Amino acid sequence: MGEKTSIGVDENIAGALCYILGIVSGIVLYVLEKDNKFVRFHAVQSIIVFGALIVVQWVVLPILFMVPVLGSIVGVFLHMITTLAGFVLWILLMVKAYQGETFKVPVLGDIAEKQV
Repeated sequence: MGEKTSIGVDENIAGALCYILGIVSGIVLYVLEKDNKFVRFHAVQSIIVFGALIVVQWVVLPILFMVPVLGSIVGVFLHMITTLAGFVLWILLMVKAYQGETFKVPVLGDIAEKQV
């Protein structure tokens, strides 16, 4: 479909693999792929997007849960939203990368693009 990468697979497959395990696969492919900007972009975007989701779910939400009643209600709602958004983004980003598209998540994709 696209050009080969330094890891020996087509760039669209490597791009999709950047998202398969979130931050972990993003880091692995970022380290392994030195030349292909398409793969490096998707690797960095994976690290940033899923890193942000982890920070929200493991840092921000637990702080909300410390606030009695209202914090718990808002926290549960935000937890459901971030979980659903994370799942949808995970699928969407893998599909777009596999299709050979450089799909940028708003704000975070711009940050990733600057890092490549």
